[in-house]
Amino acid sequence: MHHFPARIPAHHAHNERMDAALKIVRLIRIALIASIVLYALIGEVVGRGVTTVPNTTVYFAITFVAIADVGAIAVMRRLFVTPAEGVLASQPADTAALGRWRAGYLITYALCEAVALFGLVLRILGFPLSQVATFYAVGLILLLLFGPRRPSNEIG
Repeated sequence: MHHFPARIPAHHAHNERMDAALKIVRLIRIALIASIVLYALIGEVVGRGVTTVPNTTVYFAITFVAIADVGAIAVMRRLFVTPAEGVLASQPADTAALGRWRAGYLITYALCEAVALFGLVLRILGFPLSQVATFYAVGLILLLLFGPRRPSNEIG
């Protein structure tokens, strides 16, 4: 008698792919959250030694870029994550949609991280912690706000 391995149902294979994607995205998110804490620590070590008076024009320019970055997060989520979640909710085995979902989260996280990095740059340029802490906080809050979630058909 021959024993053939059972075929994995398509929905089960999807669950494995989705589980793997969720795990990777969550791990990356945790690493990025930890890196923001490191940015603040590095900024304090390096920024304390700077004695030059920082240029406020640079501060306002970087603040403008950070605000635009937050706007880009909304656009990227609307272009990648939201449509992919809709497709995955109704067609769980769609690998292209899963790729867009994963890419959307990674782009979102990179943009969140950029806001915190702006804070580090400003601190290294000599701006006080009181002026750059907002950048660290916003980057961290955005990363916490946009946790990955499994697409589903459920309402609510």
